[in-house]
Amino acid sequence: MNVVVARVRETRAAVARTGPVPLLVRAGIFLSVLLGLVLAYPSEVLLGRPLAALLLVALLPALSPRRVWPTLAALVTVAGWLVATDGYGRTITLWRLLAVAALLYLAHTLCALAAVLPYDAVVDPDLVLRWLLRAGAVVLGAAVLGVLLVELAGVGGESGLQAATVAGLAVAAAVTALLGWLLRRP
Repeated sequence: MNVVVARVRETRAAVARTGPVPLLVRAGIFLSVLLGLVLAYPSEVLLGRPLAALLLVALLPALSPRRVWPTLAALVTVAGWLVATDGYGRTITLWRLLAVAALLYLAHTLCALAAVLPYDAVVDPDLVLRWLLRAGAVVLGAAVLGVLLVELAGVGGESGLQAATVAGLAVAAAVTALLGWLLRRP
């Protein structure tokens, strides 16, 4: 019983020391995951019982960004996208695809920031602003490249789609090899 009381006191003390910037970063995680889920899932699912589970999925990465929850949130978002397109027959629109991808990346990068940012840290807001500007540049670059690849896929009909898929896989393999080499170099 004393262990539980001590744990509750520690939690109360941590909440009392929480700074505004770490709290805003975690709120950004919650909002980006929630918006990604709303865009990914069909409206029929959002209006039903699963809404509470989706709110929990959005809340968990904000509360504990160092654990498995950000990965779970991303997987649930992708599953929602697949359910909407395959199960409910939603057509794939470019704006929705880019928005879900941008929100997934924003949630990922905010979780990375929150993972190294203690609750009671005093943080210069310029740090978060620079972090978000860099994330915005990555999202913009990926969106431009994605639109170009979609246009490339449309050039050759069905074979164009296959060429874009192979090109994307080649780029992903090259980036993975480069990161592996950078990790092992002396």
